[in-house]
Amino acid sequence: MIVLVLNCGSSSIKYQVIDIDDNNNALLAKGLVDRIGLPEGKLTHKPAGKDKYEVVMPIADHTTGISLVLKALTDKEHGVIAELSDVKAVGHRVAHGGEFFKQSVIVDEDVKAKIRSLFEIAPLHNPANLEGVLAIEKVLPGVPQVAVFDTSFHQTIPAINYLYALPTEYYEKYRVRKYGFHGTSHKFVANEGAKLVGIDVNNSKIVTCHIGNGGSVTAVLNGKSFDTSMGFSPLDGLVMGTRCGQVDASAITFIGEHEGMSYAELNAMMNKKSGVLGMTNFSSDMRDIDDAYDAGNEKAIVARDMYYNRVKKFVGEYAAEMGGLDLLIFTGGVGENSYDLREYVCRNMEFFGIEVNDALNRVTRGTNTILSTDNSKVKVAVVATNEELVIATDTFELTKNL
Repeated sequence: MIVLVLNCGSSSIKYQVIDIDDNNNALLAKGLVDRIGLPEGKLTHKPAGKDKYEVVMPIADHTTGISLVLKALTDKEHGVIAELSDVKAVGHRVAHGGEFFKQSVIVDEDVKAKIRSLFEIAPLHNPANLEGVLAIEKVLPGVPQVAVFDTSFHQTIPAINYLYALPTEYYEKYRVRKYGFHGTSHKFVANEGAKLVGIDVNNSKIVTCHIGNGGSVTAVLNGKSFDTSMGFSPLDGLVMGTRCGQVDASAITFIGEHEGMSYAELNAMMNKKSGVLGMTNFSSDMRDIDDAYDAGNEKAIVARDMYYNRVKKFVGEYAAEMGGLDLLIFTGGVGENSYDLREYVCRNMEFFGIEVNDALNRVTRGTNTILSTDNSKVKVAVVATNEELVIATDTFELTKNL
């Protein structure tokens, strides 16, 4: 069965076309639509066994990006399928499932309505995720679609970590609680990382750092999510591309009162105008921040160091919660490719049992690699995430008998 996987992020669309059955899977093509909403967008399409194909152009929104993806898949020279009807099922990464979804589901009208009902607490992702579903309905009518939720893996988090110290009535009435995100990635890299370093994931203490334009850190205790940095929405936790992460709520109400801002305006400010974009006033992309950092831009220096330091704080916090640490994993676009991030997080952590091979760290980009020295009590690794394979597998299992 040929499955198309769409993974729409806040400023990107990752996609894969996978031929999958009960025993094997073969990647036919993968690609990335990057820098959505910025002046110069880019589609990178890589068919298996063929040369990479690139398109550089402004990509205003996710609809435009998905259109480019579908065109690339059926291109006579660079495509991998004769026509879109060759795709028998489509799997979608969906950021927020609330308490509606504890596992992946086949998309129907009720599922779409519930995804839409969560727009206000996942404003950067759920709209893009649903947009992908609706776009596929138009070009592949009748083809089954599956939603795989970022929040599902975190349903094992105990109440002491998912509840907020707010009046109980707000949980009972509105289900205000921590949900966590990037669950598909955290689950995948925890399992792959445990295999890489030779430990039993079901008897382990692992911290996974999924760091990209959006980012989160998760404590994985004995193979299950125990705590995670994102919360009720993807806003909480780390400093991100456009999100502020952890902040004193009184600071927000103070700004709102003095600026005469509505709740919607405050929400947009925290989600779309903050993070490294808000701190630097020129970009939400860490590659741009890196360039400015190297050029000595003071705002970029503070923004990047804060972005890195917040990750380090969560590593320590989660190791304390779990009573130790066996493995620290870096993944995601920044986590897999930025040796500066990894060096910062692991610097001066020998007391903690972390020792990293600096030379190896500097050359590792996007490949599964053990970075820790032989003497390191805590293993450190880069693990390339593959949320798309997890999504494809769930999609196949739910639709193979339809």
